[in-house]
Amino acid sequence: MIRRRETQQISVGPLVIGGDAPISVQSMTNTPTKDVEATLGQIERLQEAGCDLVRLAVPDQEAAKSFGLIRKRSPLPLAADIHFDYRLALAALDQGADKIRINPGNIGSKQRLRAVLKEAAARGVPIRIGVNGGSLEKGLLRKHGGVTATALVESALAHLDYCREAGFTDTVVSIKYSRVPMMIEANRLLAGKTDRPLHLGVTEAGSVKSGLIPSAVGIGTLLAEGIGDTIRVSLTGDPVEEVKAARRILQSLGLRREGITVISCPTCARTHTDLVHIVEEVEKALEGVLRSGVVAIMGCEVNGPGEAREADIGIACGPRQALLFRQGRGEGKVPFDRIVEVILREVERLPPTALQAGEEPHE
Repeated sequence: MIRRRETQQISVGPLVIGGDAPISVQSMTNTPTKDVEATLGQIERLQEAGCDLVRLAVPDQEAAKSFGLIRKRSPLPLAADIHFDYRLALAALDQGADKIRINPGNIGSKQRLRAVLKEAAARGVPIRIGVNGGSLEKGLLRKHGGVTATALVESALAHLDYCREAGFTDTVVSIKYSRVPMMIEANRLLAGKTDRPLHLGVTEAGSVKSGLIPSAVGIGTLLAEGIGDTIRVSLTGDPVEEVKAARRILQSLGLRREGITVISCPTCARTHTDLVHIVEEVEKALEGVLRSGVVAIMGCEVNGPGEAREADIGIACGPRQALLFRQGRGEGKVPFDRIVEVILREVERLPPTALQAGEEPHE
């Protein structure tokens, strides 16, 4: 059982981050923010995939105005992503931003940061202090001889200290880097030096195909150690894929209950049917299903019955047909060509929320 690090809580609109709140999933739109309808369409797709918070880039004043129009119609809380110009943060706050993300490495002077803090405090809006290896302050680069975990943590702590000195404590902090070992090391160090909630991510991870592994390793390692309160899987492509990947990471660690977890054997010469096709059909059909549970689809009689019995719904294939298990009990035989149909029927019988039998062994 994972014991999570104790942190303070912040509220982002109706969403609570930190403390004992569930680890939340974030993503970022890649449509132009000034294209209100396209951006709203993407936000709705992200919501359907299970996203909790969406970040929008605000590169100019036109985008800030569009942010306000989107915020009025968005089904999810929105964070404004601000770089270089502190006035854009002020504009986004005026347009109803639920959260502001700033990178102190490029936002300018402390006076400018103080202006953002003052306005955010007046509106009760939290700020994410985002430190990134690609935009670390020049002084720290010189001091540490380049990007190091210690330099990243020093930057984060310095900006948190400044916020505290300015009377602003409604913060969440993130340290992101594209090199997984350093990202892990920096977040471990940071977790031991602050009780602020942490946002985890491997930045510039890569495409949907190549970026999943570094993200899963980096984010998953820290989550398994109890570090992390909200996550984003950064991928080049459709942000909906980020949300799907993030939820899989959380489900694999037993940190989120929502959704169906599908486990299946890797297949070998003992596999009795076209398991690859069956699993692909089931996974596609179960995307976005608002029920909780574990489905096991196993190809032979070696480990199949045991794994199937431990799941909420299990299929164990034999030489000519499969056995169906439901919450540990055998429910009869199923022809190979009806496996998908039967699994989907059984999933519909699962309750939408309550903890399922068979869940504990997968935590």
